[in-house]
Parts: sequence; C-alpha cells; structure tokens
Amino acid sequence: MQTTAKHILIIRFSSLGDVAMTVPVVAAFLKAHPKHKISVLTKKQFAPLFVHLKNVEVIGVDLNVNYKGFWGLIQLSKKIKSLKVDAIADLHNVLRTKVLRLLLLAYKWSVLDKGRLEKKQLISGTIFKPLRPMVERYADVIRSLGFDFSLENPSFSKRIPLSKQIALILKTNAKPYIGIAPFAAYASKTYPIEKIKKVINSLSESKCTLILFGGGQKEGEQLRLLAKKYDNVISVAGQFSLEEELQLMSHLNVMLAMDSGNAHMAAMMGVKVLTLWGVTHPYSGFAPFHQPLENCLLADRNQFPKIPTSVYGNQYPKGYEKAMESIPEDLIVKAVQKAL
Repeated sequence: MQTTAKHILIIRFSSLGDVAMTVPVVAAFLKAHPKHKISVLTKKQFAPLFVHLKNVEVIGVDLNVNYKGFWGLIQLSKKIKSLKVDAIADLHNVLRTKVLRLLLLAYKWSVLDKGRLEKKQLISGTIFKPLRPMVERYADVIRSLGFDFSLENPSFSKRIPLSKQIALILKTNAKPYIGIAPFAAYASKTYPIEKIKKVINSLSESKCTLILFGGGQKEGEQLRLLAKKYDNVISVAGQFSLEEELQLMSHLNVMLAMDSGNAHMAAMMGVKVLTLWGVTHPYSGFAPFHQPLENCLLADRNQFPKIPTSVYGNQYPKGYEKAMESIPEDLIVKAVQKAL
C-alpha cells in the first residue's frame, strides 16, 4: 500500500517512558523514508527526546496552560492545521486525542490499538504469553497510513557530545560507565533501597564508575548520600536537564533500571538495559526497546504466582508489594558484569 502523505504528525503527550518508546519508531520510519517529515506533538518537557533525529520537528505544548480544557483543544486543533500535515498518527488514543479527531475530521487519521483485552487477560491470569510490544503497536499506527518499515535492525544515535559541566564531572572517573536508576512511579516496581545499596557496594569494587539517576527531591537526597560513600559512584539526580541526562546516557555501557522511563530513555539511545520487574511483567509489551528478554530480571512467580497483577504497577494483592525482594542481589550484579 502506497501513500501520498509526505508530512506526518505523531501525537503522544505522555508519559516520559511512553514518549521515549516512540523515538526508535520515528527513527526507523525516517531510515526507510528519508524524504518524509515527521512532526511530534507532545508535552513541552519531552521535546529533548527527539533532538538527535533529523527531519523531526517537535511541537512542545503545555496542556495545563495554553491548551487546557475544550477551548484549549480548539486552539490546539488550529495549531495543527497550521502545520500543514498530510496525515495524523494518534499514538495516545485518549479523550483529548479523540476530541481532536472530531475537530479535525478532514484529516487522515490512524489510531493506536492499545490491546486492552489482551492486557486484561494477561493480568487476570487467563493467558500468560508475550503480547505485541508497544513499539510495534506504535509502528503499526504509522504503517496503516501506507508505509512499510521494520524495527528489526535499528540504527541508534552516536554518543552525544557531553556538556562542559558533565564532562568536567566525568573527567577523573574511569570507564566503563554503569547507570543505575533505582526508582519507579510505584513502590511495587521499585527494588528495595537496602538491596540496591548492596548491589552498588558490590559493583563499586570493580574498576568502573557508577552513575545514579533519579527524580524528585527525596530520591535525589538518598542518592546523593549514597554516592558520598564511594569514590567511583556519582549521583546526577536533579542536577541536569533532560537533554543533558540523555547526553550522559548515550555514554553508558549499561543501564540498570526499574520498569520505568529511565529504562526506555537508555534503550532509545542504543544502550544495553537491564530491568528489574516486580508486579509488572515484560510480557505486557513494555520491555525496553531492542533488549533481549534475558535482560529482564523478574520477581519469583513461584512465590508470587499472580504476577503480572497490573500493567502499570498500581494494583496488586496484599503482600505482593514485596515481590521485588525475591530478585537476588547477586543475580543483578552478575547480570551487570555479564553485560559489560
């Protein structure tokens, strides 16, 4: 199937990890169709995710200020009209984008199939098998506009030059660089801090530099105090912009993260990513892009047979908040060493 569309608008407003997963899809599309243009409509703060891609214009918006409510969506529809796009790929499929589809009926739209039924079957225990990866679902939306492209052999950005501030921090620190992002949106997806301390202590004995990532004041303070104990552990939590964090991630040899946005950001940069999974599971389709299943270190389903209990980690039976504790620290350390 061929299409005359030369300028495609992609809409995905949130969250950070979901928007990051669109990046390899956009890259693969442009690799196959280099004469086409992509515009990405997303939250303003996520614009840096796309800065390394050519032929991509990011339309960063503040949905709580300029485009709030129904009147704001009318204004946003006018902005979309001014972009002169040929087709629109809705990679979000939420109420906001449904209203936009009504306001922009004249355009050719393709809409994300989230696979809700299969996900319900997975978390209910009706099925237990890998579902279609979300990155492939995103790609399917663009494919249905009449384009052929594959995610099988991705091309990643070269290491992005570091800002002077980051370069100065790393100047005296030895390679390889191991990134560790020990937090997630929910406690059920977060490896216990006392256990992550043991992992860091073991890895700090090798000739490498551990770089701790995190967001939020409380998390940042925990990581700062932890890093002070070691000469080769650095905390960058809360110190840099998203663009600078991506620069730094592009220089990592491996990233250890939860089922979280940091995992997806590192993966989109082509970094090896090891992820820890509690009540969620990579079968839901949210494993980091282009990472083998063996890089997903899972909670013990013999102890917690109802896993996955939810797609996002916000629902679980009593006691399942401790599922992450069933992942042995030495297993994590060995996995990181193997990845190096």
